[in-house]
Amino acid sequence: MSFLADINPDDFGPKGSFDPNPEVGELLGYLTWMVTAASVAGLIVVGVQMAMQLRRGEMGEGATYFRGGFFAIGACVLGLSAGPLVNFVVLPVLN
Repeated sequence: MSFLADINPDDFGPKGSFDPNPEVGELLGYLTWMVTAASVAGLIVVGVQMAMQLRRGEMGEGATYFRGGFFAIGACVLGLSAGPLVNFVVLPVLN
């Protein structure tokens, strides 16, 4: 147990001022744009599937594709709300 007394926590971690705000904000911006693009692509895929279903004449299976659209919209809302939640929770702790 005597070796724990020799450890100084100030010897570890970054030296000087640490401000992750510019890089974190830029990373969250890129992630937000990627999530937006992925969610739009998901909605386009669901729309194409629904159009193909209508074209084939399978009218009874619409709930499957509406469920897919619901999941795509839910993923869009979840992904787009992640950035502001991280800004609200994590960045005040870092400052």
